[in-house]
Amino acid sequence: MPHIRVTVTGPSLPAPVRRTLAQGLTRLAVSALGKSGARTTVHLDLPSADCYFVDGTPLADGVRDAHVEVSVTAGTNSAEEKAAFIAGAAELLADLVGPPARGGVALHELHPESYGYQGVTQFAYYRQN
Repeated sequence: MPHIRVTVTGPSLPAPVRRTLAQGLTRLAVSALGKSGARTTVHLDLPSADCYFVDGTPLADGVRDAHVEVSVTAGTNSAEEKAAFIAGAAELLADLVGPPARGGVALHELHPESYGYQGVTQFAYYRQN
């Protein structure tokens, strides 16, 4: 049940680009990480450049940066699967929003007893299924 949070700065992204980005990241979670699309959430955060700082200085107007953070259950993916997701997400970002100034992708692995969906921990979910 990945939760994918995407931060993209700069000029607002048109609705079709936002939708394509969310769909592409969901497909990537399914294809690279073997996750369920129905249980994948994508949250887009679109701050203005003056709300995003590098070295204590806000980005210049028109400069775009992007960062993707993905939360997954620890131990459910191999190093190769995680690398494929990170590479694919970086490529998708570059294709849809242009090359980001510093763009990055972080994959956070959370212990199944500390991570849940609809009030059920992943540990309990795996035991039920």
